[in-house]
Amino acid sequence: MKHLKTTLAGLLLGLTLLWLLAESAALPATQGLFPWRTLLVQYSGLLGMGVMSAAMLLAVRPAWLERRLHGLDKMYRLHKWLGISGLVLSILHWLISQGPKWLIGAGLLERPVRGPRPVQTDPVLAFLQSQRGLAEDLGEKAFYVAVALIALALLKRFPYRHFFRTHRWIALAYLVLVWHSIVLTSFGYWLQPVGIVHGLLLAGGTVAAVISLTRRIGVRRKAVGEVEQVEYLEGVKVSAVSIRLRSPWAGHEPGQFAFVTFDEREGPHPFTISSAWQDDGRLMFLIKALGDYTRTLAGSLKAGDTVTVEGPYGRFQFEGQARRQIWIGGGIGISPFVARLKQLAQQPDGREIDLFHSTAEVDQTALQRLQEHAQAAGVRLHLLVSGRDGRLTGERLRELVPQWRAAEVWFCGPAAFGDAIRTDLCGQGLPAANFHQELFEMR
Repeated sequence: MKHLKTTLAGLLLGLTLLWLLAESAALPATQGLFPWRTLLVQYSGLLGMGVMSAAMLLAVRPAWLERRLHGLDKMYRLHKWLGISGLVLSILHWLISQGPKWLIGAGLLERPVRGPRPVQTDPVLAFLQSQRGLAEDLGEKAFYVAVALIALALLKRFPYRHFFRTHRWIALAYLVLVWHSIVLTSFGYWLQPVGIVHGLLLAGGTVAAVISLTRRIGVRRKAVGEVEQVEYLEGVKVSAVSIRLRSPWAGHEPGQFAFVTFDEREGPHPFTISSAWQDDGRLMFLIKALGDYTRTLAGSLKAGDTVTVEGPYGRFQFEGQARRQIWIGGGIGISPFVARLKQLAQQPDGREIDLFHSTAEVDQTALQRLQEHAQAAGVRLHLLVSGRDGRLTGERLRELVPQWRAAEVWFCGPAAFGDAIRTDLCGQGLPAANFHQELFEMR
């Protein structure tokens, strides 16, 4: 989490410093509302397009950025923060731009007297100047569209299948805003560091937007297969879906996930891979019935159905130097640990491992299989059914694993649950770097 905040703050601070450098001569002499308005419109526009460009880059899931940001779950968390920042900055930019006009219209402010614009002899600058009116008009309309789409994306009640379709259109609004920004950015910026960085961000975001609009995201990481078996575990409302791939798959590590498309109308959904890779083209997913779509899978999926899998993604891979590990799987968060148990049964790594599975629901078949996998892997299983055994707390974990300070902790489950465990353990001396938490949320 800390490096995500640092990345976002670094982007905003970096653009701010470059803007201050570009305006270092003008700022001390600036006086009056309208000169300050001009400067702040430029500043808020640079920041807004900067964060939106970064958000567009993350949306296409580049592998090189996933490595640097420690997993796609972290990338999507940063993408969300960038989107919210872009929303706030765009509204601020709009208010700074439109506010004085409203005051003039209400008779509370006098329109400034401006002389004629100097004639531009440079053909490029002359063309950009001729496009200002159109760029302002289109930019305002694109702003309204982008605000509406970002707001919808943040509404968890907005159905995923509609979110999947509508969210892509942000890329089209972004391209219009790129044109708006190119035309209206101060001419003097383009040959300075702020303009060069701004241009690179716009170029990267434009490429990403085209990839999104042409549905080319992750195209090189997709494999086609078919459903082999669907087993519904009634007690925990989970569908165990086995898939056999018909096209090449590079393999995966336990803890990674993939975007799976069972229905083109619904689009791809992210699911943790619950099987260890055996180089046999087979994958398994444990899919919890949490929403309208996932509740229908047990009844709608059948053997032979075509499926598309994109991935693998994620860095929740049980790496680290510690010889002791503590795993915590809350509810369906047990999925990545199931895959790791299967791998350890075939390839032991010599670590001492305690696995805590905290669940409110019970399915005897699922629990028996989990116990068998843990025994085969040589992992100590601590099963806590909340209605019977109470909830897992940091204090309880510390009592059950006295050597917890020497361990690395891997958590997957409800965010609030993980935050509470993290706060307790780190507050008692566990290094923050030794607590690894899956943060994945599509929205």
